[in-house]
Amino acid sequence: MSDVKYLEFLKDVFICSLGAYGGPEAHIGIFIDQLAVKKKYLTEEEIIELTALCSILPGPTSTQTIVSVGYKKGGAFLAFLTMLVWALPVLILMTMLSFLYMFLSEFHISGNILRFIGPMAVGFIITAAFRINRKVIKDKISATLMLFSMITTILFHSPWIFPLLLVLGGVVTIILSKEKNIWQKTKISPPWKYLSAFIIIAVTSFIFAEFSDIKIISLFEKFYRYGYLVFGGGQVVVPLMHSELVEIDNFMTNQEFLTGYGLVQGLPGPMFSFAAYAGGMSARNSSIFYQILGAIAGGAGIFLPGLLLIYFVYPVWEKLKKIKAVKISLKGINAVAGGLIAAAGIILFQKNGFAVDITAATLISAILLLTGKIPAPIIVVAAISGGILF
Repeated sequence: MSDVKYLEFLKDVFICSLGAYGGPEAHIGIFIDQLAVKKKYLTEEEIIELTALCSILPGPTSTQTIVSVGYKKGGAFLAFLTMLVWALPVLILMTMLSFLYMFLSEFHISGNILRFIGPMAVGFIITAAFRINRKVIKDKISATLMLFSMITTILFHSPWIFPLLLVLGGVVTIILSKEKNIWQKTKISPPWKYLSAFIIIAVTSFIFAEFSDIKIISLFEKFYRYGYLVFGGGQVVVPLMHSELVEIDNFMTNQEFLTGYGLVQGLPGPMFSFAAYAGGMSARNSSIFYQILGAIAGGAGIFLPGLLLIYFVYPVWEKLKKIKAVKISLKGINAVAGGLIAAAGIILFQKNGFAVDITAATLISAILLLTGKIPAPIIVVAAISGGILF
């Protein structure tokens, strides 16, 4: 762990945050350019290795990667400051956007101006499903796991289906692996206090959510659970959130959910910040203060597990990465995640209906994204402009 000027390093983290569009893969490119090539805080190889570590862990991959850089350069405190600088700006913006429908209603502005945001968001999800599945489907096993998880997700909408499928994917690939000596023994001395905190928060929040009627606690538990069940970027968490918040709890409509997800595509920073919008929307109809608390519960809940896991795992990463089984399981977990996203795209496409203009907005968005020639923020602005014009 080397000395580093905190303010200078955090300024560079903020620069990364302002330029981070397009999900984990694009974010890693920003990190390499700003933190390795320009500022030489560490090498390109080290960033790629940290990305590999974070892709094995549940939580937001790009957030955990940049937090790991902070940990490497200044320990746990700088890692915490890194996460705040990286995520807080867009979390604040998404909290404000959770009041969007209230604002439109207050000034008697038709919500129809947002009518193309939802279809556009489905276009983003379809594109994410295509790109992720193109990467994760490498053989018959991964293809089978993807299809199985997709069909199961479409048929069953219980929130516990998702973690079961993810665990199943990892277990299946380990069992079917033909590699030998995948459970190498390695002596590690991890900081157990962080894992203890991770487990205690998970258990106590679940108990309080089950036996109390306090909605903020229930929201924190849900988003904390999303934070430790998801591997990858914000696209992967969409099926979990939608299933529980929209279909089971009815905290918001399908259109309201997709509006928030569509708007976050036009903002820089981690896509997990969508949790602030979803938390705020879930806690509305009470008071402004309570809605802000809901947004805080969503944002804090979804980022906290990933931070605690980095605190726990990073100090022993050099020894952990020798365990082949960990990397092998990721192949199945990623295939299942690809199936979850594909299912989300199909379900949400159906829910939007098949009106010509709605279908056209979805397909045009997906095509533009796949070409890669038009940045996501411009597509978001175009969708809003289309709603205003038509």
